[in-house]
Amino acid sequence: MNPDHESWRERLLTSARNSGLADDRDVSPRSAVMMFCFAALVSVMHISVNTWLVWPDLWVSVMHFAGFGLLALWMLPVAGMTGRHRRIGRWLDGLAAVLLVAACLAIVIFEQALYDRGLVFSTLDWVACLVVVALAIEMARRTAGWLIPALIVIFMAYAVDLGSRIGGVFHFPGLSLETVLFRSVFTSEGMFGTIARISWSHVFMFILFGAFLLRSGAGDFIIALARALAGRVAGGPGLVAVASSGLMGSITGSAVANTASTGVITIPLMKRAGFPARFSGGVEAAASTGGQLMPPVMGAGAFLMANFTGISYLSIIAAALIPALLYFLSLAFFIRIRALRLGMKPQPEADGIPIGQALARGWPLLLPLIVLVILLVAGFTPVFAAGVAVLAVVASSWLTPERMGPMAIIEALASGARSMVPTAMLLIAVGLIVNVLTTTGLGNTFSIMISEWAGMSLLIALVLVALASLVLGMGLPVTAAYIVLAAVSAPMLYGLMLQAELVEALVSGQMTERAREAIVLAAPGVEGLLGAPMSSAQAEAIVAAMTPELQRSAAEALLDPLVLTGALLAAHMIIFWLSQDSNVTPPVALAAFTAAGIAGERPMPTGLTAWKLAKGLYLIPLLFAYTPLVSGSWAEALPVALVALAGLYAFAGVLEGALEGRLSLVQRLLLAVVAIVLLHPHAVWMADLAAFLTLAGLVWISRKERPGPG
Repeated sequence: MNPDHESWRERLLTSARNSGLADDRDVSPRSAVMMFCFAALVSVMHISVNTWLVWPDLWVSVMHFAGFGLLALWMLPVAGMTGRHRRIGRWLDGLAAVLLVAACLAIVIFEQALYDRGLVFSTLDWVACLVVVALAIEMARRTAGWLIPALIVIFMAYAVDLGSRIGGVFHFPGLSLETVLFRSVFTSEGMFGTIARISWSHVFMFILFGAFLLRSGAGDFIIALARALAGRVAGGPGLVAVASSGLMGSITGSAVANTASTGVITIPLMKRAGFPARFSGGVEAAASTGGQLMPPVMGAGAFLMANFTGISYLSIIAAALIPALLYFLSLAFFIRIRALRLGMKPQPEADGIPIGQALARGWPLLLPLIVLVILLVAGFTPVFAAGVAVLAVVASSWLTPERMGPMAIIEALASGARSMVPTAMLLIAVGLIVNVLTTTGLGNTFSIMISEWAGMSLLIALVLVALASLVLGMGLPVTAAYIVLAAVSAPMLYGLMLQAELVEALVSGQMTERAREAIVLAAPGVEGLLGAPMSSAQAEAIVAAMTPELQRSAAEALLDPLVLTGALLAAHMIIFWLSQDSNVTPPVALAAFTAAGIAGERPMPTGLTAWKLAKGLYLIPLLFAYTPLVSGSWAEALPVALVALAGLYAFAGVLEGALEGRLSLVQRLLLAVVAIVLLHPHAVWMADLAAFLTLAGLVWISRKERPGPG
C-alpha cells in the first residue's frame, strides 16, 4: 500500500474523530472517512448557494434537508437494536437514505410538471411528498424526542379532518390531504419555506463561523482570557464560567454545547476554588443558557425574530445587547455573594496565565469578530458578513502558532455541518407546524383566547405566556418553543402593548387630526372627549370598546412608527427570553443536567440551583414590557438598565441571604422591598433614589458580617 495514501487516510480518520463524525459505534474507518468528506461537501454546497451559486429557494431548501437528513441518519441511527438486530437497523437507515434522496430529487425535478397540471398530484407527487414529510417527522424524533412529531401529526390531522369534528372557536372545515401536503412542501409557509431559508442561510453561516473559530483555537483563548481577568476578584472561577460561556455563546448559540465545551474546564475550576458541586454546575448551566441571549448569534433567535417582525437583524442584536449584559451581571452577583459567604479571596495567578500573556497568544483570534461587527454596522447582510468572517478566521490563524491549513479547514467544514444537524432537522420539521397555524388560522385563535383570558392586563398575559413557555419547554427545544410561541402569542402581546400606548396617548389628549378620525371611527360617540386630557378609566373604556383590528388602526394613526416597531420587538424579545427557561427548569433542564454530569452531582438539585440563578430570564422580560429597555434608544435604555442592575443585585442578595456578608431576617425582608422598588417600572426617581440609598446602607452593614478567608 502507498505510504502517502495510508497517511492521508489516517489523517482523514483522525479529523473525522475530531469533528465528531467517527465515534465508538461499530462502523468501518472507510465509512467514517466517507461521511466526514460528505459533511465537508455539504458545508461547501451551502457556502456556494449563500455566496455565488443562484438556485431557486425550493431547490436549496430541499438540498439542505437532503444533506443534513443523510448526516442525521448517520449520526442518529435507529435506536434500541442490538446484536443481530443491529444489521436490520442499518438496513432501515439505508432504505431511509435512499428514499430521502429519491423523494427530494423528485420534488425538484417534477415541480414544474405539477404546476403545469394545475396543482393536481400524480402518483409520484403523492409518494415524494409523503416520504419527505414522514422523514422530517422521523428526523425530528431522533434529534428532539417525541413531542414535536406528535404535535406535527396532531396539527396536520386538525387541518385535514380533526378540525371539522370540533365545535366552537376551534372549528375548521378541513382541507384535502392533497392541499395540506402541497402547502407543507411547496409553499413559503411549509417545511421548505421561510424558516428553512433562515436555516440554510443565516443560521448555517453563523454556526459554520463558530466551527471555524473553535477549530482555530478561539475557544481556548476565550477561556484563558476569562481566567486571567476573573482571577483578580473573589470567586474568579465562577466568573470565568460566566464570561467564557457568554463569549462562547455568541459563537455556538447552543446552551448544551456551551455547557459541554466550557463546563469541563470551568466546573472543576469552581470546585477546586471551594464552590459546592451543585452551585458550580448551576452557574455553568445558567451562564450557558445566557449564551443564546448574547449577540450576534443568539441561537437562531435573531434571524427568526427578523423574519417574524421585519425588523433588521442589526437592530435586533443592538437591542439585545444591554439585556444580555444585565443577565450575565445578575449571575456575577450570585457568584460574588456566594464567594464572600465562603470567605474566598482573589487569586490573580491561580490556574491561569497573566492577562498580557493571554492576549499575546490569542489576540489575532479577535480579528474575525471585529470584522463581523464592522461589516454588520456597515450594512452588509449577515450572510455576507459571516462568510467574510470565516475567511478572516483562516487568515488570522496564520498570526498564531495554530495555523489553519487545508486539513484544518476541511475539519472545520465537517464540524460545522455536524453541529448544524439538530437545528436543521428541527427547523424543517417546525415548518410543518407553522404551516398549519398559518393555513387554518389556529394561531390567531389561540392568540384571541389568551387575550380574552388576560383582559387588558399585560401582566396576566405575561404570566400566561411564561406558563405556556414552561410547558412547551418540557418537550421542545428552545428554538421550536420560540417559533410556536411567537406564532401564537406575539400578536396578543403586541396588541396589549399597543393598548397601553393608546391609553397613554388618550390621557395626554395630544393627537393629530388623522388620529382623531381613526379614534372616532373605531369608537363612535367619543368625539366630545377627544382633544383634552381625560382620566385613565375613560381612556381604558374607549380602548376596550375597540376590536383588535380597530385598535391596531388607531395605534398606527396615533403613535409614532418607532413606538410601533419597539412594541413589536419587545413582544418577540419577551417570548424569546421566556423560551430559554427549559434549559434550566426541571424536570427537563438539559443544560443543567449536562452540567450535573460534569460536576458529579445529582441532576435535580443542580437543575433547581440553575433555575434559581437564572431568575433574570423572568425578571428582565418584565422590563421589556413596561420600559424602553429594548424598544427605546440607548439613551432611554441605559438609565433603565442602571436601576435594574441595582435591583438585580438586591434580588440576588434576597435569594442568597447575604450581600457583602450575611443578612438578618429583618434586613433580608427590607432588601426584598428594595429589590421590588428597583425592578418595578414605576418611573418615580425619588423612590428609586431612596431604594438605592437603602441598598447602599445594607451593603455597608453587611460588611461587618463578612467571614474571614478559609
